[in-house]
Amino acid sequence: MSHLNESTLKLLALSDAERIERIRAPRWIGYPQAKAILSKLEDLLTYPQSHRMPNLLVVGDTNNGKTMLVQRFCTQHPADDNPEGDGIRVPVLCMQAPPVPDEGRFYNAILELLFAPYKPNDRVDKKQFQVIKLLKYVGLRMLIIDEIHHVLAGNLNRQRAFLNVLKYLGNELQVPIVAVGTRDAFRALQTDPQLANRFEPALLPRWEFDTDFLRLLASFERMLPLREPSALHDTSIATQLFALSEGYIGELSQLLTAAAIAAIESGREYIDVGILKAIHWVSPSDRKRLLITNG
Repeated sequence: MSHLNESTLKLLALSDAERIERIRAPRWIGYPQAKAILSKLEDLLTYPQSHRMPNLLVVGDTNNGKTMLVQRFCTQHPADDNPEGDGIRVPVLCMQAPPVPDEGRFYNAILELLFAPYKPNDRVDKKQFQVIKLLKYVGLRMLIIDEIHHVLAGNLNRQRAFLNVLKYLGNELQVPIVAVGTRDAFRALQTDPQLANRFEPALLPRWEFDTDFLRLLASFERMLPLREPSALHDTSIATQLFALSEGYIGELSQLLTAAAIAAIESGREYIDVGILKAIHWVSPSDRKRLLITNG
């Protein structure tokens, strides 16, 4: 059982259904690029307050691990009930940008995350005052906004208005803002020269077929509770996994999850090329082509 790490080895005592449930659960694998961005986030969190705080823009393709990365950071800095103090402390607040660049909906989302009472029909300036007061009260030290490319869903005036909200919040709270999104997010922030200068881009690129990718496969194998070794880093199956996932780590994780479940249900207990064929996985590019063809 040398193909498994110590914590995964214990999972072999579970029933098949329980092992499948564990395989479907989110898992974190710390690869070099993700660790580098986590380190930058830690630096930002300890940055002294100033009127011009540095910010970060985490950029990557869809399904390439951006959200998993920032959620990992948030779980490392959870809210504290602070029973000995005046109230709850929230060092890091992670939220999703509203589907359109709407200031009111943005403040609503923050108030809901903090379980604060509010009236959806209140004026925007009233919600803004409440949000700033509340975020200062809970001791916020970093605001993370995922899916920031949603800004592009509105016209130019609404985009500018929403970007001004980010600028105002950063200035008023004196905390770093971390925006997370696709390459479109980078284009959106470039429309405001001041914001473009304040947001340092941190790229989360797609994987190449190299030794780092083979190490990633070996890490996945150590975390999948299968009784037999799969040797995922072996070139014969690694090339198949790379082709089917096209270098997206989220795609690779879903693919290996489906394959591991099929391996358990078939009784084979390892992943090989035969299992990959049996689950009929369709690569992201082929899915797009099918949608266009049948659309």
